[in-house]
Amino acid sequence: MPNAKLKNYLHLHFLVFIAGFTAILGELITITAIPLVWFRMVMAAILMFIYIKIARVKLSIRPKSVLKLSIAGILIAIHWITFFGAIDEANISIALAMFSTGAFFASFIEPIIYKRHIIWYEILFGILVILGVFIITQSEIKYLTGILLGIASAFFSSLFAVLNGSFLKQHTATVISFYEFLSGVFFISLYIVFFTDGFSRDFFNLSQSDFIYLFILASICTAYAFIASVYVMKLISPYTVVLTYNLEPVYGILMAIILFPEKEKMSSSFYYGAIIIIATVILNGILKNSRKLKRKYS
Repeated sequence: MPNAKLKNYLHLHFLVFIAGFTAILGELITITAIPLVWFRMVMAAILMFIYIKIARVKLSIRPKSVLKLSIAGILIAIHWITFFGAIDEANISIALAMFSTGAFFASFIEPIIYKRHIIWYEILFGILVILGVFIITQSEIKYLTGILLGIASAFFSSLFAVLNGSFLKQHTATVISFYEFLSGVFFISLYIVFFTDGFSRDFFNLSQSDFIYLFILASICTAYAFIASVYVMKLISPYTVVLTYNLEPVYGILMAIILFPEKEKMSSSFYYGAIIIIATVILNGILKNSRKLKRKYS
């Protein structure tokens, strides 16, 4: 039994490592953010469809649900585009540090969607997050575009996560992800057709390394990670899962420093700001889950 528990914990940390490794792949892939996300979602949708057929998962849902999932799919597509855009405009460290501000946005999005009061410490944590962002911006003003894209990415990620949480009560994660990927591909395709040069031959002219990295991104970091994360949540407490996933930027930044030491070398002020943001996010997770446990056993 202890071995099984340890195996589940190691699996969870592997999933968090994968989440952090997504940013590394974003740096290695040479194409820009929009085609990158298009290829990622197309490949992930195909792989998910194969899994659905093998596992005999039912895809039939109500038209109203399809519309809701389509909106969520557009949100996750925009989140990924702005996230990889932040890496292009700045670097991995900036993108991941700004992505950590998502917990701050969630603190205000959740009360609006679920119609609950804002908790007092969420306001305090929000101020601390803003302070961390301010410190980073002051020291890394040359990466201002990347900082703004990273913050936008965090906002869309939080909005997606809050909406997606309500969908899990009605549908399986596999069905949700499949429809979201399809709608994301459709949305990006419209943008490419009407606002760029369209699907030219150059668009599909990928280098061998780009294709390999994209396949890893779509298969392991997207299709597998989406399905496996839901499986892990059934075996490990939500408290542990949420807290562990907050380590994603830590894993990602450490990997970036090791793999790209010249590009990822930042000022000391950046790390002070990043530590404030990440520590605030982790503390927020601890307090939120402790409140849930108190309500559960009171």
